[in-house]
Amino acid sequence: MDALRIPESLTQRLPGRLGERSSKPVVTMVRLHGVITATAGPLPRAVINAQVVEKTLERAFAPEKLAAVALLINSPGGSATQSALVADRIRQLADEKKVPVLAFCEDLAASGGYWLACAADEIYAHPTSIVGSIGVISAGFGMDGLIERIGVQRRLYTAGESKSRLDPFLPEKPEDVDWLRGMQDQLHGMFKDWVTTRRGDKLTDSADLFTGEVWTGARAVELGLTDGVGTARGVLTERYPDAELVTVDQRKPLLARLGLGAAPAARHDARADLLLALVQAVEVRAAWARYGL
Repeated sequence: MDALRIPESLTQRLPGRLGERSSKPVVTMVRLHGVITATAGPLPRAVINAQVVEKTLERAFAPEKLAAVALLINSPGGSATQSALVADRIRQLADEKKVPVLAFCEDLAASGGYWLACAADEIYAHPTSIVGSIGVISAGFGMDGLIERIGVQRRLYTAGESKSRLDPFLPEKPEDVDWLRGMQDQLHGMFKDWVTTRRGDKLTDSADLFTGEVWTGARAVELGLTDGVGTARGVLTERYPDAELVTVDQRKPLLARLGLGAAPAARHDARADLLLALVQAVEVRAAWARYGL
């Protein structure tokens, strides 16, 4: 029986005899692509959250001769909490390793996507990128009229007058809307504080800066939301001409990396996975569609 052959692409990333260490400085590139949400579901590569990116970030900051870390961001935003958790982790690792972090906005770095970009020391975008959306949004449906027309009674029992706040099957109450707007104002204030802390006096005094508006990458430079236009390869090659650019992706299971497929015990119900994937795909599509993408 022939010995198991490990692919060359894998051995190049392993230490010791299986992979040679480069004598060059290293710039790692981490792709942060997708909607920012606490729920990963069956499509973990379509979302960003603290759990999904933790190991990837640790590996990105691990090389001994690390010169810088680049964040390749393409996200319409999502959870404010997950945006903050990921950004805080990036800053923690950057401070520990004492290396600069550069963010590169691709198609979209909006809302939580821009929150992530602000974790970097410098932000770049393509002239055609969409950048900004420094605001907070909540969405839902009012179903009380529908269930009334089809003869369904909503029976809800609570202990605590606020437990049924904003229930989609009950008529909307003005005091509930006021409460929601108060929460949004608090989150919006935190977002603005984060951006102004990270960007400092680079920001202009534009009245539209924190209205949730978005701009092209070219306009974002003028507003101080970004530091320049350019691509990751172009900027990094010019900035670190002697460095090796290494992409750090989420790791697949070992058997999948060896091309042997998933272990039987790790397989899930195909129908359940398909249903979750369809639901997630609709949610993801809606998030991107808000920006015309």
